[in-house]
Amino acid sequence: MELKGIVPRTWKKLKRILLILFIAHFVYLVMLRWVNPPITLTMISSWVSLWGTDKHFHKTWADAEDISQYARLAVIASEDQLFPDHDGFDFKSIEKAMKHNQKSKKIRGASTISQQVAKNVFLWQGRSWLRKGLEVYFTFMIEKIWGKKRILEMYMNVAQTGDGIFGFEAAARAYYHRSAASLNREQAAMITACLPNPVKYTVNPPARITSWRQRRILVQMRNLSTDPDVVALITDKKNVKH
Repeated sequence: MELKGIVPRTWKKLKRILLILFIAHFVYLVMLRWVNPPITLTMISSWVSLWGTDKHFHKTWADAEDISQYARLAVIASEDQLFPDHDGFDFKSIEKAMKHNQKSKKIRGASTISQQVAKNVFLWQGRSWLRKGLEVYFTFMIEKIWGKKRILEMYMNVAQTGDGIFGFEAAARAYYHRSAASLNREQAAMITACLPNPVKYTVNPPARITSWRQRRILVQMRNLSTDPDVVALITDKKNVKH
C-alpha cells in the first residue's frame, strides 16, 4: 500500500517539475528575441578546455548593424544559401547528406543556419538522436518567434570562430585588430572559412584549407550579392521573409 502511494506522488512531482522546466525554457526562448544570451554550453566547454594553457577566451557581442554586410553575406553564401527562403530545414540537402553518409565513412552535415543556432544556443555538441530531436524543436520555435534577421544576428555572435573565440566581433579583433563592422570582403570570407572546424581551420596564420575555402566563398558571395532576398536580409530593408 505504501509503495502504491509513493508512485503517484512521485509522478505528480515529476510532472510539476517538467511543467516548470517547459515554462522556464519557453520564457527564455522568447526573451532571446530581444535579449542576448550570456553564454552557451559550447562556450563553457571551450572556456574549460583553455584552462592551464596560454590561450584566452574571447567573446564580444555585436548587434547586426555593427557587423559588416560582407560578413553576413559570407555566412549565408558558405553555410546556407537557401536561408532566406526555407522554414528552418533544407530537406533536399538533408536527403543528399543521408544518402552520402550511408555510403561514406566521412560524415556530411546538412544543417541550416537556423539549426546551427538552435544547437549552439540551447544544446550541446555531439551526435545523438535526443540532441537531434531537440534541435528540430528549437529550430522550429526560433523560426516562428525570432525571425530570420535575429537568427542571423545570433549566429554571427555565438558561432565559434577560433580556439576559444566566439562571434565575428571577437574574431575581427583577434585576427585583424579591427571591429566586425570594418571587415572587408576578404577578411569576412576568411573568418567564415574557419567555421566548419574553427580550431583546425586556422585564420591567422591561414591554414591551406582555410585559404582554399576563402576563395570558394568569395565566388559564392559574388553570385549571391544580387539576390534580392539575400540583400534584404543583410541590409535594413523590411521585405525579408520571416
